Amino acid sequence: MTNEAQLSKAQTDEADQANEVNEANGAVGRSPRVNFAKAAPKAFKALIGFDAAAREGLDPALVELVQIRSSQLNKCAYCLHMHTTDARKAGESEERLHMVAVWQEAPHFFTPKEQAALALTEAVTLVAQGGVPDAVYQRAASHFDEPELARLLALIFTINTWNRLALSTGKVAGTDER
Repeated sequence: MTNEAQLSKAQTDEADQANEVNEANGAVGRSPRVNFAKAAPKAFKALIGFDAAAREGLDPALVELVQIRSSQLNKCAYCLHMHTTDARKAGESEERLHMVAVWQEAPHFFTPKEQAALALTEAVTLVAQGGVPDAVYQRAASHFDEPELARLLALIFTINTWNRLALSTGKVAGTDER
């Protein structure tokens, strides 16, 4: 066997071993990723604190709707699974959970305040696609007082950060590693 063939076989064997570990952890075909909480504990703790402060005083059902919608838009299966599970535990109906992705086409499932929060969630989550339009902001401002609106924005910031953290570190849906 040539050196190139030996190297190739060694790399293949190493990749197979990594895949076996990942498959055992539910991450088929994914290379091992950093454990952010262990590698950057101060940053992780700060994010948890920011998240807790953002939620303070907001309706728990609204919090979950916002987190679900952002997770859908960011295609974060890990967070989507976590927040739909939390929403169910909080008493959210299956019907409404199924309608979050299409809330604009099914407005009767959501209050005007929830619709305003979902619209703001979409604008902030997709900010690179056109900013946060004044009409969307004003709609939210008409349903939330200033401190609530600031916390809602903070909540949207945190779920977007959690989504990015979960996606970049390879979190696996259904494992809920909180």
